[in-house]
Amino acid sequence: MTRLRSLLARAVELREGEGPALGWASAYFFLLLASYYVIRPLRDEMGVRGSENALSWLFVGTLAGTAALNPLFGALVSRLTRKVFVPVVYHVLVGTLAAFWALLSFAPPAWHLPVAQAFFIWASIFNLFAVSVFWGFLADLFRPEQGQRLFGFVAVGGTLGAVAGAALTAGLAGLVGPTNLILLAALLLEGAVACVHGLVRHFGVDDPSRARTEGEREPEGVPPGSGVLSGLSIVSRSGYLLAISLFLLLFAVSSTFLYFEQARIVKAALADSAQRTAFFARIDLWVNLLAAFTQVFLSGRIVRALGVGGTLVALPVLTAAGFVALAVSPTTGVLVLVMVSRRAGNFALFRPAREVLFTVLPREEKYAAKNFVDTFVYRFGDVVGAFADKGLRALGAMGATLAGLFLPVAVAWALLAAWLGRRQARLAAARAGVMPPAAPATGTPQTPP
Repeated sequence: MTRLRSLLARAVELREGEGPALGWASAYFFLLLASYYVIRPLRDEMGVRGSENALSWLFVGTLAGTAALNPLFGALVSRLTRKVFVPVVYHVLVGTLAAFWALLSFAPPAWHLPVAQAFFIWASIFNLFAVSVFWGFLADLFRPEQGQRLFGFVAVGGTLGAVAGAALTAGLAGLVGPTNLILLAALLLEGAVACVHGLVRHFGVDDPSRARTEGEREPEGVPPGSGVLSGLSIVSRSGYLLAISLFLLLFAVSSTFLYFEQARIVKAALADSAQRTAFFARIDLWVNLLAAFTQVFLSGRIVRALGVGGTLVALPVLTAAGFVALAVSPTTGVLVLVMVSRRAGNFALFRPAREVLFTVLPREEKYAAKNFVDTFVYRFGDVVGAFADKGLRALGAMGATLAGLFLPVAVAWALLAAWLGRRQARLAAARAGVMPPAAPATGTPQTPP
């Protein structure tokens, strides 16, 4: 065990006292993503049951649901302390899982398609809210310097959880039926709540005495939000958060284009519902196996070599390459290669780097503003992508034409990523009280304009 701890400390640059926090955070992400990846293939299969036009409107429904839930989330953040509202969010998600299991199991046949479409919308919302709360909580607990060292390894826990969830679905869908796996997802999510309590105890979350002994931190024992719509208000006043929003918007739009291409290729190649579910589960499995390998052996080296900005720049480059590959050969084999490489890169590199951007912000921005960006902005990007895809295809823009149109967007996206990396470095230095060489002599404010 001593040798294992020593190896782990070298692999992730673990420092004294950080082991328990890293363990709870990694287990939390493992169980959270295992839960989601049990139901993700079921969601994707339900999404392709209807027409392509119906799928476009499902993205609109997801945006509407996200917009409706954001004020409710803002109310929770404004009224409940962190150690209360984080578990409450997950308990609500467990309750909705149980409700969908009952509807999908016992509702009349005429209800099957609308319930399946509602499940697609809900599962899409579930993913963003659950993961946004997770990363917001961690960005609050860990310092910026710790985030750069440890978030990549925390992501390994999530990747392994996603592998476990995808493997469970691929192996059990034919034995117990996809619908019954929803109950397994609920059980895994309750396990994630237990890890939240472990982090609360370790960090002394909302313990007023901790605030007196650690003066550099924000007050403990008070709700982190200030209003139902505080997230929108904060984002609209911050150039830094608006830039993050635009970065995420471009990611969401491009992801939606690729998702529609995936739906078209898979629906044409595989006619059977069970085959499609298993195919999606196998993609998820390969995505997370590659992501786990990258996180363990490459992520730390890549982020240290490229920095946060350089790592984020690689995302638009990889996305552009995917568009070109599918334009040349729109087959299931190329689809698997594109989706696996891009999604694995997102999990292993781009998402942890993006979350480091939030570690330099005040607490309210890590919860209210971050949740608005991660949910509403992301789903707005889905809708933009869905109808842009529909419009461009109506105009005959397919294959090479679509790839050519995306290239200038990818260049602008890469420039934005580089700017965000430089801005994050300056804010982190200001927070630590040390200005980087490129910063002006007057200093950089801790709260972005």
